[in-house]
Amino acid sequence: MKKDRNSGAHSTKNDAEPAKKGARIKTVIDITRGGKGFLLDPTGDAVVYRESLGGALSGDVVEALVTMRGKVKVGRVLKIVERKTSSFVGEIVRTPQGMMLRPDDGRVYFDFKITGSSGAPEGHKAVLEVVDWNTPTPEGNIKSIIGRAGEHETEIRAIILSKGFDGDFPADVLKEAGELYKDAWNEEEIKTRRDFRDTLTFTIDPDTAKDFDDAISYKALEDGSIEVGIHIADVTHFVRPGTSLDREAYKRATSVYMVDRTVPMLPPQLSEDLCSLKPDVDRLAFSAVFTVKNNQVKERWFGRTIIRSQKRFTYDDADVSLKDATAPLHSEINVLWKFAETLKRERREKGAIMFGSEEIKPVLDESGKVTGFKKTLYTESHQLIEELMLLANREVATFVSEKLGKKNRVFVYRIHDVPNAEKLDELAVFLRAIGHQLTLNKKGAVGQDINKLLKEIEGEPEERLIKTATIRSMAKAVYTTKNIGHYGLAFENYAHFTSPIRRYPDTMVHRTLATILSGNKVTDDPEEQERRAIHASEREVAAAEAERTSVKMKQVEYFANFIGAERDGVVSGVTEWGIYVSDNETSADGMVRLTSLTDDTYEFDKKKYAAVGARTKRMIRLGDPVRFIVERADLDNRTLDFKLVQPENTVRSAKDKS
Repeated sequence: MKKDRNSGAHSTKNDAEPAKKGARIKTVIDITRGGKGFLLDPTGDAVVYRESLGGALSGDVVEALVTMRGKVKVGRVLKIVERKTSSFVGEIVRTPQGMMLRPDDGRVYFDFKITGSSGAPEGHKAVLEVVDWNTPTPEGNIKSIIGRAGEHETEIRAIILSKGFDGDFPADVLKEAGELYKDAWNEEEIKTRRDFRDTLTFTIDPDTAKDFDDAISYKALEDGSIEVGIHIADVTHFVRPGTSLDREAYKRATSVYMVDRTVPMLPPQLSEDLCSLKPDVDRLAFSAVFTVKNNQVKERWFGRTIIRSQKRFTYDDADVSLKDATAPLHSEINVLWKFAETLKRERREKGAIMFGSEEIKPVLDESGKVTGFKKTLYTESHQLIEELMLLANREVATFVSEKLGKKNRVFVYRIHDVPNAEKLDELAVFLRAIGHQLTLNKKGAVGQDINKLLKEIEGEPEERLIKTATIRSMAKAVYTTKNIGHYGLAFENYAHFTSPIRRYPDTMVHRTLATILSGNKVTDDPEEQERRAIHASEREVAAAEAERTSVKMKQVEYFANFIGAERDGVVSGVTEWGIYVSDNETSADGMVRLTSLTDDTYEFDKKKYAAVGARTKRMIRLGDPVRFIVERADLDNRTLDFKLVQPENTVRSAKDKS
């Protein structure tokens, strides 16, 4: 059972000395797991301490009073204007005050009293709907019981539901999806499309994939050039505006890739069958076709097609075909790889940042138990597909911008702003503290300089740490109708066109492109398009949180079997209260409390990003390789506690690091 929450859910008491002057603002509040709030303000966020939250929860719209306390902006919530949600997922617990729901989200700092459900099963996870916020303890009714707390299926479903997703589809959506089989397409429809069924076409996807969004066609032309087709599932042929299918797809906005399952944006009849570009069956596609000579694009064509994939490659299969002359499509894939290498080199030369995308994920058995961890390598086949998808996305966005004008407000772009100068300065200071350099100019960092840094740290113990810190210094890519380009990719125009089975913005892009190609005027409401883009960005964040939480849950479950074991890791964070260590095998983070270091008294040195021994001056610094003991795995809070092994033998003195 989880620890009891602090009382005072709706206290508006403020122990701070009242300020003579203050400003009232209306904004969204963000709350951390530690119970501290931040009022989001373009001029600089204001901190809100626990006693001044006034019952507000993360994401709520609040009215607050902001004052200056020295150089710090401090806020106090006066009124909650709008609740972000009234639905919460948590565990049913028995307390002296009665049956309560204890939320799984650590940012919710109070429990909810369960009303009208005297038989609510203690120790089970449930979904609660708040019916009264204006009581000392907010009250709600149980909407549904998820299952017994601690069981794999229960915990995964709880994570999914807590982020606003659902593993099940409404009956009307499933009914519509099933009816699409009756007349998926006919001969008249085929006549309106460019026919690629006799052109060599194949897919390259993960070995567990079922939703094949994209396929590649290859054709050698008489003049020595090649025709490269990037064929994308024609989701909008099936999912029409105004239908239950479209409303549900918009609501979800994205598929969610949990540690053990996919929660699809579209029902399986579409995501795994009618829309999926499976081998040896005819499928409808929306295509971007390029004529390429000497690895340069000479012509482009966009339009609706019908295709038939002849081969389904996994990434591993495609890597074998690249290297083995006897493997299927060896020569064709090699020609495409040379083209992809050219595209990648051109992006790098223009300042695109090359992070790569290697991941470490848990491997589960049928019961959901972790059997090990697998590292997904960023191989040539991954890069080949990435470059072709980037090409299609860029060229579609460029084509639409040419037709509608770059300042149009009806097309949904994928934009990435330039990094915040202050965050880049902090990154540069951090890098210097651990022995690396990042050159900054008046405009910040140049992509080539970041790439140089990333190249230098390849294979080093601190590689993952530096990549993570660099990514966090970047702005977040979002969907919007206001095109400012994509900094990370070094593209002037960019949109998401290539994954409409799993991303709703791609369906919006398909619809706009289809309207333009048909010669009709785009009549979408700009405000509605922007609202939908914002919604998609928000759901993307929620999906990423759900995915990370499911991985973290499995990491903690895994470590519960290794209490007392010694392991190797890298220092991934240093704070006033402890050192965070990332395990090498699993990439799981655990905390080493400074008080657990017994060879000396360690204090946090913010400038050096290190914990420094007061007597010995020994330093434990970000990026240091360390050996540690697994001390505790907290399954309820999904946290890990580690203890360093003989710190005097695993870290160096401050003099050694100068």
